Amino acid sequence: MKLKSFYICSLLLIGGSASAQVNDSNTPLHLMTPQYKLRYGVSSLEDVKETMGRVLDYISAVTPAKLVDAKTGKPVERYKDIDENTQLIRGDFRLTSYEWGVTYSAVLAAYKATGDVAYKNYLYERLQFLADIAPYFNNVYRKKGKVDDLVRKVIDPHSLDDAGAICEAMIKASLTDKDLKLQALIDNYSSYIMDKEYRLDDGTFARRRPHYNTLWLDDMFMGIPTVAYMGRYTGNTAYYDEAVKQVGLFAKRMFVPEKNLFRHGWVEAMAEHPAFHWGRANGWALLTLCEVLDAVPEDHPGRADVLNLLRKHVKGLAACQGIDGFWHQLLDHPDTYQESSCTAIYTYCIAHAINEGWIDALTYGPMVQLAWHAVESSVNEKGQVEGVCVGTGMGFDPAFYAYRPVHKMAAHGYGPVIWAGAEMIKLLQRQHAKMNDSAVQFYPEEVLTDKPIFNYDATIKY
Repeated sequence: MKLKSFYICSLLLIGGSASAQVNDSNTPLHLMTPQYKLRYGVSSLEDVKETMGRVLDYISAVTPAKLVDAKTGKPVERYKDIDENTQLIRGDFRLTSYEWGVTYSAVLAAYKATGDVAYKNYLYERLQFLADIAPYFNNVYRKKGKVDDLVRKVIDPHSLDDAGAICEAMIKASLTDKDLKLQALIDNYSSYIMDKEYRLDDGTFARRRPHYNTLWLDDMFMGIPTVAYMGRYTGNTAYYDEAVKQVGLFAKRMFVPEKNLFRHGWVEAMAEHPAFHWGRANGWALLTLCEVLDAVPEDHPGRADVLNLLRKHVKGLAACQGIDGFWHQLLDHPDTYQESSCTAIYTYCIAHAINEGWIDALTYGPMVQLAWHAVESSVNEKGQVEGVCVGTGMGFDPAFYAYRPVHKMAAHGYGPVIWAGAEMIKLLQRQHAKMNDSAVQFYPEEVLTDKPIFNYDATIKY
């Protein structure tokens, strides 16, 4: 069937008949359409917005911002009626999780990129809802010693996972709209990060699992961007210093220069440190670098080191991209599965780095366009994101990572897909992507031709 289609298409290219002989003289074989597994070419703004909108429609329907009595199942509509039995309605995803903190930041970026108030409404309604109910739950927590655990994460965070991503989203939303009343929660979250989170002796954010004094690459994102944005929020430059310092502390232990990738875990007691380059954790690291560069002023003395690290990391990731645009669960193991959430995070970060002028569009534009096609292929008709690795702890053997399950209910994919789409819109508006000789190319200015092959000045001279 493929050979037959190839033959017919060849004849159509030269306007020939079914009896014509196809050969190199009468058929421009180099213009035949390859059999790509996924889309290839330059995306339209409409297609990008449609994919993002499908995801937004889905999460809007399955993440209600409402309260219910856990015993009776009846709605709790008056906040003064909140007691120890009151809980958030359980939708498909948790409104107070770090994954949804990422989603809130993504939705804000989508609102700015599209101007669509549906994104703004989704974000503002849920963040203000959390801020409004927090004092009532806090009163119950002080009296009874327990509340719904999803709300406990807000009023009494126990980890960077509880605090970081959602606090950063609240800061960015507050910087965008000063009418939002989120300061009490921002202060509570940031106080945990700065004053209560466990650290190594040199101040690096750390954990005591699975071993004593373990660094998780995930914690770069769960802690550092909030610290950087607290500098923007308060005007206190000490936050910038701390954020840049933390990046350096993580990088010296976890960045592997030979591959320009990060290892997932580092354990102080280990004589040697295995390097498992898990896809999503490297995404958290790259996203951290982008967020710090966005927040920290250009004249900060440590910013250049962060930018240099980002450029190295992008180079390492570019070498690992698969032929269909995805990155793999273990980046340097193409025999592991293609993973959607890390692919979406890299798509956002690399597109953002191009848009900010940190890396070259000619070099990295085509690969990020290819990555977006992979991302959009992960979104099903309902707006659910498929191919996402579920929550993952830390292991020190390849099988642990390679066989982690994937599931469309893994919350880690939804924010990154929306964030990637928002940045692709900006990329396609600012750059000039064009197909030339069947390949995606990025140009610094518009190319005024629709010829299949052209020189840079749009002429055809051989």
